[in-house]
Amino acid sequence: MIPLPLDGPDEGQRIAAEARTRAARSGVRAAVFVEGPSDHAALVTLAPRLGLDLDAAGVAVVPMGGFGGIGRFVEEFGPAGRGLVLAGVVDEAEAPYVASRLASAGLDPATFVVCRPDLEGELLRAVGRAGVEGVLDGLGDTASFARFRRQPAQRDRPWDAQVHRFLGTRAGRKVAAARALAAAVPLGRVPAPLARVLGA
Repeated sequence: MIPLPLDGPDEGQRIAAEARTRAARSGVRAAVFVEGPSDHAALVTLAPRLGLDLDAAGVAVVPMGGFGGIGRFVEEFGPAGRGLVLAGVVDEAEAPYVASRLASAGLDPATFVVCRPDLEGELLRAVGRAGVEGVLDGLGDTASFARFRRQPAQRDRPWDAQVHRFLGTRAGRKVAAARALAAAVPLGRVPAPLARVLGA
């Protein structure tokens, strides 16, 4: 599965629409729900590095555009809809809500892995500061990040919090960074939640 590019603010909607179309195709047996396009980019980049062909396995990674719509997605793709096997990647803050919605639909919340605090945070820790700085340099964002760190609201924040916030400050940067981080993470340090959901 080839990661989809994200060049502007409307591309996230295109990625979500294409992922949902892919999930509706015959031969798809499982759907992995993620919050948005950056999470999608990370998983479809990481999967082949772990020797996984998502298309051949009949797995679609589906960005939901936020966790608030989990009930609708479960209804569409789950036992009452297309009958796919469901899994997902959930931000820590949203985990209780998602678990309650899954339980109310009669599904096992354990098939949804929790990232702390979110998928980007897991990748940032796994790649490490030097690796992240290399990713930012490869994206042409080193100077922009240096300026961002000097802003009054950022000066006293930890470096990892600064970079986490920086990734979301421009349309397309978060997706490009997620793809680059997933490509850069050492295979021996793949975050456990991501290895678990892809391995399942």
